[in-house]
Amino acid sequence: MATNRETLLGCLSVRRWADDVLAGQPYADREALLAAADTAARELTDEELDQALAAHPRIGERGGAQSQREQSGVDPAAGDTAGRLAAGNAAYEQRFGRVFLIRAAGRDAEEILGELDRRLRNDDRAERAETVDNLRQIALLRLEATL
Repeated sequence: MATNRETLLGCLSVRRWADDVLAGQPYADREALLAAADTAARELTDEELDQALAAHPRIGERGGAQSQREQSGVDPAAGDTAGRLAAGNAAYEQRFGRVFLIRAAGRDAEEILGELDRRLRNDDRAERAETVDNLRQIALLRLEATL
């Protein structure tokens, strides 16, 4: 099983990650490809983290079709959701200096807001680790959808 650079960068916009995954091709099967992608996404440098986050819209601010599908459980027009997301995003960005990122697929607005509130209490190291893990989860879901 194999994939290409463009597909990989659409899953996680980190050149080194894509290169690591491509270097192992061809893979015996889908599971082997996903395992390699998982391993390669577990550690990101600060530059790679910034690069990956630049490709993601804020929660509640729908980007392209892919982000819209992933955020389908979040209706920013519902109740006070938009205001709560905007306030949470602003607090997070002030606290950590980067956009709040979470694997939104399969989560509704209340769960995301709860996670945002919880993660605002993280220290920098713990929050960086959670952000990298959520990027990894998103990349694997996106890659799996292309296979």
